[in-house]
Amino acid sequence: MDLRLDVSQRGEWSIVEVGGEIDVATAPRLREQLIALVSEGHHRIVVSLEAVDFIDSTGLGVLISGLKRVRTHDGAFAVVCSEPRILKVFEITGLDTVFNVAPTLDDALASEG
Repeated sequence: MDLRLDVSQRGEWSIVEVGGEIDVATAPRLREQLIALVSEGHHRIVVSLEAVDFIDSTGLGVLISGLKRVRTHDGAFAVVCSEPRILKVFEITGLDTVFNVAPTLDDALASEG
């Protein structure tokens, strides 16, 4: 399955809507997108996983590196996810305590990430 990335702006937040599967084959595209956003001065990023069917450890690593990259600029990073299967991955790995995981985009945008 392919990876879809749509980037938009809402106020000071950059929103990356991801669809498909984030795995060893597709994760580099997401990594490049996050690096590009931070390099362009976007330090408040929301990654929406609402249309993601699968995420593996490579995908989680990309999200962690995005979080670290944003934090070096005193920015904010949030993840939108309400899909139980994807949330379970965050819970099992303990990453639900590392990331600001919000159930909706509006909740993520209202947070300080």
